[in-house]
Amino acid sequence: MFRTALRNVLAHKARLLMTVLAVMLGVAFVSGTLVFTDTLSQAFRNQSAKSYDNVAVAVSALHGGDDTDKTPGLSEDVRRKIEAVDGVAEATGRVSGFAGVPDKDGRLIGVGWSNKGTNFAPGKDGKDPAYQFTDGSGPVRDDQIALDRDTATKGGYQVGDTVRVATNGPVKEYGLAGVFTTEDGAVSAGGSLVLFDTDVAQKLYVEPGFYQDITVAAKPGADAAKILAAVEPLVGEAGEAQTGQALADQQARDIESGLSALNQMLLAFAGIALFVGVFLISNTFTMLVAQRTKELALMRAVGASRRQITRSVLAEAALVGLVASVVGFGLGVLLAMGLRSGMSAFGLKVPGGDLVVTSTPLISALAVGVLITMLAAWLPGRRAAKIPPVAAMSSVHAVATTKSLVVRNSIGAAITALGAVGIIAGAGKGGESGRMLIGAGAFFTLVGVIVLIPLLSRPVIALARPVLKSFGVAGKLAGQNAVRNPRRTGATASALAIGLTLVTGLSVLGATVGSALDRMTTDQIKADYMVSMASGDGMNQAALDALEKVPGVSAVSPQQAGYFEIEGDFASVSGVTPGDIEKVLKLNVTSGSLASLADGKIAVADKTADKQGWKVGTALPVEYGDKKKEKLTVGAVFESSEFVSPVLVDTKILNAHDSKPYIPQIFVAMESGQTAAGEKALVQALGDNPAITVMDHKDIRDAFGGQINLMLNIMYGLLAMALIIAVLGVVNTLAMSVFERQQEIGMLRAIGLDRRRVKRMVRLEAVVIALFGAVVGIGLGSFLGWAIGETMRSSLPGYALVLPWDRIGVFLLLAGLVGVLASLWPARSAARLNMLTAIKAE
Repeated sequence: MFRTALRNVLAHKARLLMTVLAVMLGVAFVSGTLVFTDTLSQAFRNQSAKSYDNVAVAVSALHGGDDTDKTPGLSEDVRRKIEAVDGVAEATGRVSGFAGVPDKDGRLIGVGWSNKGTNFAPGKDGKDPAYQFTDGSGPVRDDQIALDRDTATKGGYQVGDTVRVATNGPVKEYGLAGVFTTEDGAVSAGGSLVLFDTDVAQKLYVEPGFYQDITVAAKPGADAAKILAAVEPLVGEAGEAQTGQALADQQARDIESGLSALNQMLLAFAGIALFVGVFLISNTFTMLVAQRTKELALMRAVGASRRQITRSVLAEAALVGLVASVVGFGLGVLLAMGLRSGMSAFGLKVPGGDLVVTSTPLISALAVGVLITMLAAWLPGRRAAKIPPVAAMSSVHAVATTKSLVVRNSIGAAITALGAVGIIAGAGKGGESGRMLIGAGAFFTLVGVIVLIPLLSRPVIALARPVLKSFGVAGKLAGQNAVRNPRRTGATASALAIGLTLVTGLSVLGATVGSALDRMTTDQIKADYMVSMASGDGMNQAALDALEKVPGVSAVSPQQAGYFEIEGDFASVSGVTPGDIEKVLKLNVTSGSLASLADGKIAVADKTADKQGWKVGTALPVEYGDKKKEKLTVGAVFESSEFVSPVLVDTKILNAHDSKPYIPQIFVAMESGQTAAGEKALVQALGDNPAITVMDHKDIRDAFGGQINLMLNIMYGLLAMALIIAVLGVVNTLAMSVFERQQEIGMLRAIGLDRRRVKRMVRLEAVVIALFGAVVGIGLGSFLGWAIGETMRSSLPGYALVLPWDRIGVFLLLAGLVGVLASLWPARSAARLNMLTAIKAE
């Protein structure tokens, strides 16, 4: 039977090619993901270990300058005491924070969060081991800096040039003393690194004479554990000390944890691709078995048992899966290399290192490919074993009995109903638990629809018959062929339906959330501009003062983040400017007046007020961060807004208890509205600071909606693999269907159907099947998109379902195009059949 299986594989190479491709693509996705994440993980682990090669002990400060009752970090005195410990060669102090450098056009190099500044800390030999200078040297004066090589190249800077550097304070100019290379994570992430003289860095990021971290280098032969034991008492409560090896191990674990989410996401899409591939594989073997009915029946007649027949089909599937797995693994390695190189397109760098190919991806590839193929071929093999020997006497293939169809449709309807109930229940429940219910319901609904899809094919395709009739005899035959074998049509359409269910669901959810965010910005922001730091950090009072002095500004209010305790409970607070906050944000007041903020009262969001039982006139005991207490009265209740905290108060009240105000956003209204001149005036008032962004309404909408569109595009790209496999399924089904119908096509040619109309018949059949799958997928995807969106209703003001008809139209057009492209080869093969040879074919 094994020889029989091998003979069948070799005899049907062309027919099994599409199955091999489907399995190969799925396996490539799985193995490529595993190789890619292993390589990425190893590269970052090596980088982490390298950065701690010469570190025996690392000390980190437990608090910073914002803690008024504690030291701002690790003092110079502590560093000196550590350096005097027996066995310590050097103790290097480090500070770091945000530092941005503009290019020649004034645009920030990097993406804000990855722009970093730190101190140049030379040792006794005058060199800092963390940086290797390719030109010049490190900064040794307060008017000097050094830049990493990539940043210097992007900005067109050379040693001796003047460079503008933005920190959380005003922009300052420095002379470029040197250019260096480094393994620092900020540079690896596509950002920039600026080195300052230590005194300058301390003033910028902590306080003079203090560090955030101290790294300890040991003398040759010194024991890191003994050094750690001696250092810990010196640090006390100001910091935490651990060995460099322990810190490197912890970072390695953090890297593993961070990459696990990426790994799981990629494997999930690989699973989807393989799931779609199951339909193609099952369809292929079902058709092969049907075409070999006589052969299998004769084998039964000469003594082959049912078990042997099943084993023959499974052995055939195992051979196909093995070949596809081996080729797919090789393709997966190439895919991993491509993903690694492609990260640069997103401004991310991967540390250097060899490609990591372990036994795990190889074993996974072989296991997944062979098992998936055999699993998909099991049912056709089981059907093959049931072929009675008497079938060898007839050319009529066995058809499904009425009883089997009734049982199938009843089971499908029950599973679909169960899934739909779960989805609707999840939509009503909302939140994370609701989405879990929807996920389970979606699985059962997909399975149920797949079971029911042969039943659905007849009525849905019947709707297209009036259109098909306009194509004459070719169109009429195409419609009949599409429903001739409902199971085959359903299995082919299922693959497309699954892919388009996911794509449509994502599109509906993205359009709905994007529209809600868009309405949120346009409905609630009355200001012409929103000013913020590119790094996500806060601005200082100087930026607010500068904006208030710009000619043409009609209103300015910060959203100054703060907190205090009310009746012992923590409360998030926004400091605003009374009188101006109403002009820059639309805050719907339900009772009281926001004008009361100027009288030292507070405004409270309605949800918070209802929960706590507060109303206008309620006096609340407040304790500030500096432990001072007083009573504040509620002067207004307003509808909750995403742009301010639940409690509003005059900035003067917060500033009296906070020496370092944190201002993440400033809203500005101009007398002349949004104009190029007005925006330029604001930018100039802020000192042409590249780290500060001035956003108009369009920029604000893009900032909120841009991430959604980026995620959608990434998801579309990952789902493309499943859709490609679905297309292969359409090609395979049509090609084998043409082979099955050789005699029929020959007869049609003989009675006058020319080659052009034969091609049209096959093309129309492909388009009808593809559109059928698309309609099912779009309908189910829209349902899922609605349900998931309902779980977010409470957190999205102005939520309303949005169906992206333009994208849905594109999906339908693409499905039709898929049908046309998938039919090119089968249609050409059908048209080129010799009619006399075809009539004699069995």
